[in-house]
Amino acid sequence: MIKIKIPATSANLGAGFDSLGLAVNLYNYVYMEESDTTLITSLDQTEVPSGEDNLVFVSAKKVYDLCGKPLKGLRIRQKNDIPMTRGLGSSSACIIAGLVGANHMLGKPFSVDELVDLAAEIEGHPDNTTPALLGGIVTSVYDGKEVRWVKQEVHRDLFFYAIIPDFELKTETARAALPQKIDFKDAVFNLSRAALFSASLLQGKYENLRVAADDCLQQPYRIPMIKCGKEILDATYKFGSYASYISGAGPTIMAITAEDNHFFAMNIRETLDQYKLYGYRIMQLSIDNCGTQVFSD
Repeated sequence: MIKIKIPATSANLGAGFDSLGLAVNLYNYVYMEESDTTLITSLDQTEVPSGEDNLVFVSAKKVYDLCGKPLKGLRIRQKNDIPMTRGLGSSSACIIAGLVGANHMLGKPFSVDELVDLAAEIEGHPDNTTPALLGGIVTSVYDGKEVRWVKQEVHRDLFFYAIIPDFELKTETARAALPQKIDFKDAVFNLSRAALFSASLLQGKYENLRVAADDCLQQPYRIPMIKCGKEILDATYKFGSYASYISGAGPTIMAITAEDNHFFAMNIRETLDQYKLYGYRIMQLSIDNCGTQVFSD
């Protein structure tokens, strides 16, 4: 049996819709081995599909099918620390677990680039799956066949605070809220900021990040779907966030702060309580530069 460790991811980073993403040190763990039958279980209280519609199984089977290898079944055990449907890449973690696990068990017939492409094909876009596999902050472009990507490692004293609401927001619902057409000026607005974000983060020009995380393509349409979303964003900046944005499709809001901003979480907790958002959680995270790892028993 192999053990696969997959990081959570935060996509878009404001203006980088479907193209920017980063990995953080919150993990799912998947244990996998070949079996005569398929048996899928959860190692915690999270409910997961127990049949062949399980996304880990679907992704693993795709690797077997592409290699022309018969697959009788898999024994899969999942520990899900990444909250589901909260904008932290839970589905991407399942996809990467299945692809990487099957590839490992079959002797690694697929390269990293090929796994990146397969993951984007399954997910439909690469902004979560690519950093989940590679770690770090990743810029990626998917043309429908191949992903062009650049990974950069972040080695700076930063914390990423995930403010996680107590309700689910499915990606399909969040995407349905977006307009079908955008103005030319809005496209220019986002392109310039997306280009600024990763360069500023990596070079330590944190004064640029608030501007770089601004967005007019998706966040204005999604923030009303998060109770007190605008108020939370405003509060993060009041208490020293360099940049704050809706993580992926939401509803999680991610704030980037200095490591020595010791009272940020306490101040945000007090703000949430003022709005009676007692079920909202705050998680202090850091960048994961390693990506998905496989351990053999």
